[in-house]
Amino acid sequence: MALKEKAEIIEADGLRRIVTRIAHEIVERNKGVDDLVLVGIRRRGAPIAARLASKIAEFEGKSPAVGSLDITLYRDDLSTVAHQPVVGPSDIPVDIKGKVVVLVDDVLYTGRTVRAAMDALIDFGRPRAIQLAVVIDRGHRELPIRADFVGKNVPTSKKEVIGVKLSEVDGVDSVVIKEGDE
Repeated sequence: MALKEKAEIIEADGLRRIVTRIAHEIVERNKGVDDLVLVGIRRRGAPIAARLASKIAEFEGKSPAVGSLDITLYRDDLSTVAHQPVVGPSDIPVDIKGKVVVLVDDVLYTGRTVRAAMDALIDFGRPRAIQLAVVIDRGHRELPIRADFVGKNVPTSKKEVIGVKLSEVDGVDSVVIKEGDE
């Protein structure tokens, strides 16, 4: 099934505003940045986590620690993804034991990616708490997982796909809905 772009639902300015709002919400909920670590799920969660940290530094005067997490080997669908999956590096520059870790991803869908990320994260230590920040929550959960910080809820059909485009990865900032041509 080929996917074609159906509509742009968030433009660059909208994405910037989402990052700004989520950054403020994270600081407010955690009463500052002490003991706070932002961990982006590779691939698009990592640059979003970096943007959040940069935005937090603008208004708090200091940035939380930022890392990235590759969850490839923790996926429950690993055998269907690829015969020889490519595992990227995880980089968590601080000890997360006793810290509040905010997992960051672009889209929350079934919850399986987040479950895999939590499994991977625990291998780095036992955080005091794990929170979840996503740009888009599109529904259709298969696991009892919800985001603490959501940029936008976008109800979708199962045949639609949400694409978060980031300048660091895609050369442009936007969020689009794609749909399969059946």
